[in-house]
Amino acid sequence: MLTIKILGSGCANCKKLEAVAREAATQANVAAEFVKVSDMKEIMAYDVMSTPALVINDKVMSSGRIPATADVTKWLATA
Repeated sequence: MLTIKILGSGCANCKKLEAVAREAATQANVAAEFVKVSDMKEIMAYDVMSTPALVINDKVMSSGRIPATADVTKWLATA
């Protein structure tokens, strides 16, 4: 099972990123645990300069933007 973390304050973009990631996991038929991270110290530990950020199995895949569902699907397939 993959661990997918959404780093951010819980803003509208963070929620949109989570929706995109969940849709991608469904399309890829991947079992994943979703974790929301809003603690700034924990976010900074990933060297992320802007949120929202997407982390798959402790690897930062994107930050400061909302990637396309197709991109997230590709990342999940190679994780």
